[in-house]
Order: sequence, then C-alpha cells, then structure tokens
Amino acid sequence: MIIYNVTLNIDKSISKEWLEWIKEHIPQVLATGHFKEAKLTKVLVDDDEADTYSVQYRAHSREALNSYYDEHAERLKQDGLQRFGDKVLSFRTELEVVDEYSVTIN
Repeated sequence: MIIYNVTLNIDKSISKEWLEWIKEHIPQVLATGHFKEAKLTKVLVDDDEADTYSVQYRAHSREALNSYYDEHAERLKQDGLQRFGDKVLSFRTELEVVDEYSVTIN
C-alpha cells in the first residue's frame, strides 16, 4: 500500500480559514476514487508564526496514485494555491507500507 503524504505549513493569519477549507478539500480528493481513506493530523511543533499539518491519503495501489497524479492532482492543487498563495507552504512524499501492527487491550 502507498501513502501519499502532504505536509503543509500554514501562516497563522489564515489557519482557521485553511482548516475549514481542507475539511472540504479532502473529500474532493477521496471522491476521485484513487484513495481508500485519509487522515488529517496536526504536527506538534512550537511555532508562533505557523501551524503545520499532514494529510495522509492511502492509495488503493501504485497505479491508482499514478492515475491521480495524471488526472486530478494539478487541478486540486491549484485550488489551494489560488486561495492561499504563499501563506501555505507544502511538500509531498510517498510512503510504502512495509508492515502494520496493532494490539487489542481487554
């Protein structure tokens, strides 16, 4: 399984507006049909000027992620760029799940 991770550094002046927007944006990405699920997380760092978040999308497969890049990524990325410009800095990484573990506590 491939995780498509987007890490975003959000200027505090737009943080609330961006958080509302991303909660609408993530379902749009999922609606492309290339991902199984997504998680929005806040990166816990001390920064007076910016908030940092990570969105992790679980792709159905490598092929699904490539199709997302080819068919949807640029359009969906541009929406955020047009709204927030340079007040949001982002970078993307791909992670391959090697193994998963869980525990059940009774």
